[in-house]
Amino acid sequence: MLYSAPFSTCLIWSAVNLPLLNADNLLCERDDRVLFERLSWSAFPGELWQITGPNGAGKTTLMRILAGLHGHFEGSLRWPVAESEGVDPRQQRLMIGHRAGLRAELTALENLRWWLALHQQHLNVVQANQALARLGLAGYETVTVAQLSAGQARRVALTLLWLLDKPVWLLDEPFTALDADGVSLIEQRLRTLADNGALVLYSSHHRVNGEARRIALGAGAGEVL
Repeated sequence: MLYSAPFSTCLIWSAVNLPLLNADNLLCERDDRVLFERLSWSAFPGELWQITGPNGAGKTTLMRILAGLHGHFEGSLRWPVAESEGVDPRQQRLMIGHRAGLRAELTALENLRWWLALHQQHLNVVQANQALARLGLAGYETVTVAQLSAGQARRVALTLLWLLDKPVWLLDEPFTALDADGVSLIEQRLRTLADNGALVLYSSHHRVNGEARRIALGAGAGEVL
């Protein structure tokens, strides 16, 4: 059995009748090319959003904007619930991107402990071992990330989905290099996070979760479906 981290913050925020995210008229250009423009939407606690589009359409750029890692855009991006509670929205969201964001010299478990400490949360080793095993990493708990493949390191990072308590999750192509069982597992976890009150936004080339609302990027435009 895989135990979940507590979702007290998510459940409290999901009871507030305000959007977690409010994007208004976003525009972003790269190398004199418009990636997307006139992109507006609001997202509430408990919702699942998928950002779709071909390579180069701006999916990763949009995810980085939402994470506060890319400041070159026009328009308004606000976090109404965090603002109403006087909370720094940067502390309420977590992005898992193409790069795993792990320290090569640390083991898988040490990296998870380090990540949780950064977010003022304590690592439950039993829970962490179970999550690693579920993602096919049993026996790799004490192996340094430098010895892991890129795909294995990415799965270590995805283990955070079971270990951290965050109201907002941002995942850039989380299904890359996963088999069908892995895709199903991560998809189910994202749905569980949303069911527990979190806002989940992920990018993917393919339609994965039929329940997710979509933001389609392409040809210099963005459309909320």
